Amino acid sequence: MIRVGVIGYGYWGPNLVRNFVECPDIQVAAVADLNEARLQHVRQRYPRVEVTTDYRTLLANPTIHAVAISTPVSTHFPLAMAALEAGKHVLVEKPMAANSEQALGLIEEAERRKLVLMVDHTFVYTGAVRKIRELIERGALGDIYYYDSTRVNLGLFQHDVDVIWDLAVHDLSILEFILPDSPIAVSATGVGHVQGAAENIAYMTAFYESSLIVHLNVNWLSPVKIRRTLIGGSRQMLVYDDLESSEKIKLYDKGITVRNNPESLYKLLVGYRSGDMYCPQLDVTEALRVELQHFAECIDTGKTPITDGWSGLRVVSVLEAATLSMKEKGRSITLKEHGAARTVCA
Repeated sequence: MIRVGVIGYGYWGPNLVRNFVECPDIQVAAVADLNEARLQHVRQRYPRVEVTTDYRTLLANPTIHAVAISTPVSTHFPLAMAALEAGKHVLVEKPMAANSEQALGLIEEAERRKLVLMVDHTFVYTGAVRKIRELIERGALGDIYYYDSTRVNLGLFQHDVDVIWDLAVHDLSILEFILPDSPIAVSATGVGHVQGAAENIAYMTAFYESSLIVHLNVNWLSPVKIRRTLIGGSRQMLVYDDLESSEKIKLYDKGITVRNNPESLYKLLVGYRSGDMYCPQLDVTEALRVELQHFAECIDTGKTPITDGWSGLRVVSVLEAATLSMKEKGRSITLKEHGAARTVCA
């Protein structure tokens, strides 16, 4: 039985605790949070779980094998590093750190101590995203032309990150999972409407070696909540709507066919095709449950997590590039490989 401690019981922490409790191979040993009112909620709902306002008490407990961190981004690095140094396996909420240097430091510490370091990119574990990856891997969509996502809602405003780090991070983790390649350049623009606060509306474009282009629209000031992604391929096109209750993915046999006119080398003929639409069956298991079971499996077997530290680092590096581009009014920022890590180059 893996005994887990959870640091942070604010927005996401209750979901972590609930799903940990329902995992057969995991026991929630303790929850740490600075807010006594939140801890009282834990006492009422999970009377056997220890609570504390000092996370160091949790880390000092030798019976706790792993720690899940659900706190503001600025605290991820010090808390995760302290947990690793205490010999605990770590699951850290997205994004894994405030910059790539911190992310790399966590990876190196976890590898040195032979501990599991996993990033809580929950969307990767949804039935819908796993199905999209399956469709792309078996060539059902053909060559991928574009990925266009709208991820908007009213709030929640974050105090230590901008809207790209809060919302676009989901799409970047999805792209990291479903595609074999990473972006080579990023351009972003954004604006903030609250004095002294970060950007609350942003548009980001990522470029790849192929003709694939990615566009992300993220917004904390939308009157409606939208979570819709379009993926266009040479064979089929796909609509992924995360707010749909039953038909989250719709696959369309629509597209274009480009052929040369034999009578003129310079004239192209574009044909349009329109076929059927179908909705593939999806695994409806809660994504967080799948993720936490995977975390336990990795601890038990030494298996590398799907969303390991390296994938988390690549996401953070793209976020850094987007932030730099946004500060420079959309100037394209090139991502360059540097060993196993990804660094940002102007």
